[in-house]
This record gives sequence, C-alpha cells and structure tokens, in this order.
Amino acid sequence: MKLFDPSRFPIFLIIAILGILTVWLIWRARRGQSLFIRKIAGLEAVEEAVGRATEMGKPILYVPGIDDANNIQTIYSMIILGHVAKMVARYETPLIVPICKAFVMPLAEETTRQAYLDAGHPDAYNPNNIRYLSNEQFAFAAATNGIILRERPAANLYMGSFFAESLLLAETGFQTGAIQIAGTANIHQLPFFVVACDYTLIGEEFFAATAYLSREERLVGTLKAIDYTKVIILVVLVVGTLLASFNINFLHEFLNLE
Repeated sequence: MKLFDPSRFPIFLIIAILGILTVWLIWRARRGQSLFIRKIAGLEAVEEAVGRATEMGKPILYVPGIDDANNIQTIYSMIILGHVAKMVARYETPLIVPICKAFVMPLAEETTRQAYLDAGHPDAYNPNNIRYLSNEQFAFAAATNGIILRERPAANLYMGSFFAESLLLAETGFQTGAIQIAGTANIHQLPFFVVACDYTLIGEEFFAATAYLSREERLVGTLKAIDYTKVIILVVLVVGTLLASFNINFLHEFLNLE
C-alpha cells in the first residue's frame, strides 16, 4: 500500500500553498495589518438604501433565499443579514425578513435579535417581522410579492440561493420603485437579477461580502489567500501556455496533465 502517490504531488502542492497563505494572512490580519479588499458597489449601496428607506418612512425587505439552513449560501446570507439588521437598528427602520424554510426561521430570528442588541437598540427588534411564509417555492414567491405590493418597502435585498422565483420577486420590486440589491452564487439566476435590480453581487462577490462587511480576521485572511492562489494558478497557466508554444513540456509533465 502506497502512503504517497507521486502523481498527485501537484495537487498536494496547491493545497499546501493555499494552507500556508491562509495561515499567514490570518496571522497578519490578527496583528492589525490592513488587508485590501476592493469595494463592492452593491454593498456600498446598502447604506444608501437604508438611508432612503429611513427618509421615506418605509420598511426594508431582506430575502435570504429559499434554500435550507445547511446550504452554504444561506449561512453566508445570515452573516449579511446581521450587518444589515445592525445598520437598520441604528436608524430604527422596520426590517421585514420573509422565510421559506422552517429551519432557517430560528437562524434569522437569532441573527436579527443579536444585531439589534449589538447596535444598542434591543427594544426596536420586532419578532413579527421575521415571517415564515411557506415551504413551497412559488407559494413563498407569491406571499413575498404580496408583502412587497402591500407594504411597499423602499429597499429590497435578495441575498442567498434563488431559483425560478428570482425574476418574480425582482420584477415585482422593480414595479414598486424600490432600490434592489441582489446576490447569489446560482449563476443561472444572475441574468434575471442583473436586469431587474440596481446592484447585483455576481458569484464569488456574494461570498466575499461576508469578509467585506464583518472584517473578521479569519474570513478576510481566507479570502485573500484564495485570491493569491488564483493569481498563482493563472501565472502557471500563462507560463505553461508559452512553454508549450515552444514545445517545452516539462511543466506539462510535472503537473501530470494527460
């Protein structure tokens, strides 16, 4: 039995580089060193949307997707919800959170309650605004559209895993004139959000949003490590392409490409 397969060494090397970069960058972040994260327009617009809702005296709608609590996008959406709820609490603007899955309900309640507590306004938290609607996809979409049309929120935020209901929600919000910010890693739904929303977090921007908003050392360090690893892989691809053009194949053989 082999303890080490030499043909898999390139994979081991990539994992090792990513691991070392992650530990080093988290260490740097914990020492207070600033790690640059480029501005994301959709997240920069969140405060503008909250301010507009406050001036108009209207609520904000936050939809954390329709997937269950074990979906990574739902978990990330809860982190973004906590940031939005903390901001909303300072302005004392109503925050409505429609929920599709029952197991997401306690997550959303606790995240929002803790955000209001951290903002110093625990009494402003209204549990009735965290609303479980339906476990069925289009029943949830219809109920959420009803909230949009009745309560006319000034800003709609769609952050999480969405499917065929994405355009139904975004189009209804567009008709009411609300500022709309969406983010999802489901690439098949991005075109619908792009055409119907003011700002859209595309793919990995949605996952980067948690590090961008929280500035938590482990999240920022991991995000930067992944970025550096991508740069290294791109450099290897470019160098490999140039070498292959001159019929120099040692990099091809080292990476065991068949």
